[in-house]
Amino acid sequence: MNYLLKALVAKLKGEVAVSKANIQVYMLNSAGIGEHPGIVEAIETEVEKLANAEEKIETIQKHFSK
Repeated sequence: MNYLLKALVAKLKGEVAVSKANIQVYMLNSAGIGEHPGIVEAIETEVEKLANAEEKIETIQKHFSK
């Protein structure tokens, strides 16, 4: 895999980590999230981001890894 795809995978892994962290915050400390009445919707949004980034990583690895 060339350096550009490696950089993209690293970026996507960072997005996965951010989404996982946000989900943990919502689940463990939702009282600390001011002005956020739709916790379930916020978690769903983060799960969508997480799944999207993971799908992209899998696609890159499937088509461009040796």
